[in-house]
Amino acid sequence: MTAGIRAAEYVRMSTDHQRYSTENQSDAIREYARRRGIEIVRTYADHGKSGLSIAGRDALKRLLDDVRSGRADFTTILVYDISRWGRFQDADESAYHEYVCKRAGVTVEYCAEQFENDGSVGSDILKSVKRVMAREYSRDLGNKTFIGQCRLIELGFRQGGPPGFGLRRKLLDEAGTSKGVLTRGQQKSIHIDRVVLVPGPPQEVETVRWIYRTFVEDGRPEREIAAILNDRNLRTDLDRPWTRGTVHQVLINEKYVGDNVWNRISCKLHGKRVRNGRDMWVRRDAAFEAVVDRLLFDAVQVIIQERSRRLSDDEMLEVLRRALAHRGYLSGLVIDETDDAPSSSAYQARFGSLLRAYQLVGFTPGRDYRYLEVNRLLRAMHPKVVAATIEGIRAAGGSVEQNPATELLTVNREFTTSIVLARCQETEAGGRRWHVRMDTGIAPDITVAVRMAPGNREALDYYLLPRLDMNLPRLRLRESNGISLDAYRFDRLDALFDLAARTHILEVA
Repeated sequence: MTAGIRAAEYVRMSTDHQRYSTENQSDAIREYARRRGIEIVRTYADHGKSGLSIAGRDALKRLLDDVRSGRADFTTILVYDISRWGRFQDADESAYHEYVCKRAGVTVEYCAEQFENDGSVGSDILKSVKRVMAREYSRDLGNKTFIGQCRLIELGFRQGGPPGFGLRRKLLDEAGTSKGVLTRGQQKSIHIDRVVLVPGPPQEVETVRWIYRTFVEDGRPEREIAAILNDRNLRTDLDRPWTRGTVHQVLINEKYVGDNVWNRISCKLHGKRVRNGRDMWVRRDAAFEAVVDRLLFDAVQVIIQERSRRLSDDEMLEVLRRALAHRGYLSGLVIDETDDAPSSSAYQARFGSLLRAYQLVGFTPGRDYRYLEVNRLLRAMHPKVVAATIEGIRAAGGSVEQNPATELLTVNREFTTSIVLARCQETEAGGRRWHVRMDTGIAPDITVAVRMAPGNREALDYYLLPRLDMNLPRLRLRESNGISLDAYRFDRLDALFDLAARTHILEVA
C-alpha cells in the first residue's frame, strides 16, 4: 500500500465473544494502518451485535449504504478479521457484501489475517475457508449451547421465559442454596447460578387452583372463567385483563404440575421459529413443586381433548373457517381465543400441524412454511429408513449395531455409518437441488445420503459418501453430479445392503 489512502474502520463486538472488544480491534487496525501509511477517516462500530446476519447491525448497514450511494470519502475498509465482517450462515452472503464494496471501488482489508486480500487465487481460497470456519464456529457453539441447555432441563433447572401466573423464579447457587426470588425482568448475574420455579404468592396459587377446579367441577368454559377473574379485578402476570386464551394457557401448561418442558419451539442461529413435535421436546417430570394436583391436571386435559374429539374433521374445519371470516387471519392465539373452538393444540393433533389445517380452510400465512411440513415428514420417515437399513443388512448376511443416543450404525464391527435424508428442492428454473447435512458431530466413516424424490414422499436414490472423501459439513447435489460422485450412487436400497454386508466395503469406497 502507498501513503495517502483514506480508509474507514469497521469493528464489531458480539455478545459471545468479549475478547474481541471494539477497542482492541481498533488498536490493531490503527497499527496496521500506521505501518502502511493509511489514514483512517471514518469509524463504523456495532457493539454487542451478532455476526450471524446483517439484521440489527446498523453500523454495517450504514457503511454499505455509504459505499453504494457514493457518499463514502474513503477507498478502503479495514476490518480486524473475517469473523468480524460476519459469521454469516451462508458464506456467499459475506462474499456478496464484500463484492458490493469492490464494485463501488472500495476494497476490504482484513488486518489480522495471514494473507493479503488481493484477489489472487490463494487469497480467494483462504477467504472461502475462513468464511466457512467463521460460520461453523457459530454452529458448533450453538450445538454445544443446545446440548448444555438440554442437560440443565433434565437436571430440573429452568431455561428462560417468564414463570407465569402463580409461579416465581428462584435463584440457586452452584451448591443449590437459595439466593432469593427473581423479580420480573431480573436476570442472574453469575453464569454458574441456576433457576428453578417455585409457587408464587398464596393468592395467585389459590387463583390457579380455583381456575382448575371451576373448569372441572363446575364445567365453566375458559371465557366465563376469564370474565369472573376480571370482575374480581384480578390481573394476569403481565398486568393485563384475563382472556379465554390466557385462561386456556394456564389450564394446559405442564409447569403447574411441576414438569419442566423445553424446546417446544426452536429458533437456531437467527433462523425461523420452528414448532417442534413432541418427540423433540426435552423434559424432566416433577422437577418443581406442583401448584396443581396431577389428577386434577390430567382431568382438565381429558376434558379439553374430548371437547375436540366430539367434533368431526369437517366440524373442526368449519369452526376454523368462521374464525378466519371473523378475524381475517389465523394463528394459534386466534384459535385459542375463539369461543366454542377446539384449542390450537387439538388442531395440531387432529390434522398433523396448524399449517395443514390452515391449508384445508384456504388460509395461506404470509410466509411459505411448506418446508416445515416437509421436514416434519422427513423426521417421521427417518427411523423407518434406519430400521429398514438394519433389517436389510442383516438379511444380506451382515451384522449391525445401533447406538441409541446417536443412531450411529456399526456394520460388521468394522465401520460406522449414518443415514441422512436430503430434501428435494426445486429452483425457479425447474432444476432440482439437494443439500446433504453431514453428521460431522459424530463423524461416521460412511454417510448414506438418501436423495428424496420430488414431493419428498419417497426416496429417489442413495449415495454412499466416505468420510475420507467428504470432509465438508454440507454437500450440495444436483440432478447429475459427475463421474466421481456417481460412483457412490445406488438406485435401490437392497444393492446398498449387499455392499454394506461385505467386509471390504471401505476398500470399494
